[in-house]
Amino acid sequence: MFMHFDASMQIIDDQQINHYKTKKLYLMECLGYVLAEDIIADHNSPAFPTSAMDGYAFKHEDITLGRLKIASINPAGSELKEEVFGGTCIKTFTGSLMPIGADTLIPIENVEVDGDEIVIKEEVPYGFAVREVGENYAQGQKLIPQGTKIDFPQIGVMASLNVVSPLVYDKPVVSIISTGSELLELGQTQTNDAQIRSSNNYILEAITAKYGGRALQMGCIKDDKQSITDAVAAALEKSDIVVTTGGVSVGDFDFVKDVIAELGAEVLFKGVRVKPGQHIMVARKEDKFIVGLPGFAYSSTVTALLYVLPLIAKLQRGKCALRKIKAVLDEPFKKRAGKAEFTTCNLKLIDGKYHIDFKDKKVGSSAILTNMLGDVALLFTPEEEGSKEKGDEVTVLVLD
Repeated sequence: MFMHFDASMQIIDDQQINHYKTKKLYLMECLGYVLAEDIIADHNSPAFPTSAMDGYAFKHEDITLGRLKIASINPAGSELKEEVFGGTCIKTFTGSLMPIGADTLIPIENVEVDGDEIVIKEEVPYGFAVREVGENYAQGQKLIPQGTKIDFPQIGVMASLNVVSPLVYDKPVVSIISTGSELLELGQTQTNDAQIRSSNNYILEAITAKYGGRALQMGCIKDDKQSITDAVAAALEKSDIVVTTGGVSVGDFDFVKDVIAELGAEVLFKGVRVKPGQHIMVARKEDKFIVGLPGFAYSSTVTALLYVLPLIAKLQRGKCALRKIKAVLDEPFKKRAGKAEFTTCNLKLIDGKYHIDFKDKKVGSSAILTNMLGDVALLFTPEEEGSKEKGDEVTVLVLD
């Protein structure tokens, strides 16, 4: 009995991880990892009133004097001990601490220097160009929450806090096994016309790397039960997610479902009303998952995006990278199945609105991987919806 697509996604979403794998990494090695701790500010930034521009620090009440004596110079990084007194100013540079007694900074563009004095040409309001204590962040403030994927802004903020080695979730290891006696590895010589070049394991490795996992290639496995059993068992020892392609439908040589049961894994679901990939299977053993994907390249790719990516994110307490948007259909769409359907489409942004069409996209079997080339997305039509007309607003799964 095939399950509703939404029900299968809910099962994935409901999975709870008992023990997360974490480690400390040097800051510049953390790019692309997910934080396993909150980053809390341990000081105010700035800690003292600071100049936001090059200019002259003074008491704003003296602005009516029109002329102020330059008492000193205050370079950035210096520890200035002189104070600003009535009728005087101190030349101050961007990033410098504001001198004691000063409450305002007048930019160099607003004055003329006349000997050891400045002549104010254009007035500024009280507190102008002064960065207040805690303007950037305040002590005790949570700046980056646990579960955030680390990118360059997070690197910069943590560097400013002197966070040398943040705690991160380890990227899950994804073992990839392609089953099929007809499959040839890269570089392997073809000896008969029935053999085909394996692409699934390579595209799955690329998907894993792109979306936050660490891929482990287990190679192409022959279509016999013992070979598949040995390969899956070995993969479970080494990885957090085992992904197989082929061997999950109803053919005489489809052994994966039997192997999973023998290895003591619990099948979460087998068979979903989704096109492509209706024979998708997901199982679990402790905190490890086995995902059985169909053998056709396009089916394997789409179901990996739908089911493997959320598991990669879940094992890091992160967020799935794929997102849904609304787009305008620029040509009619004929739905071919009474189930949830994911169809490759061309995605473009026109006048601030997303549009899709199907130019050069072939209609055929679930083996047409070339449909994924270009600026593509996946048109999602739920089981309850039918064909669409030009101009309809539709839901699209964005791959970046």
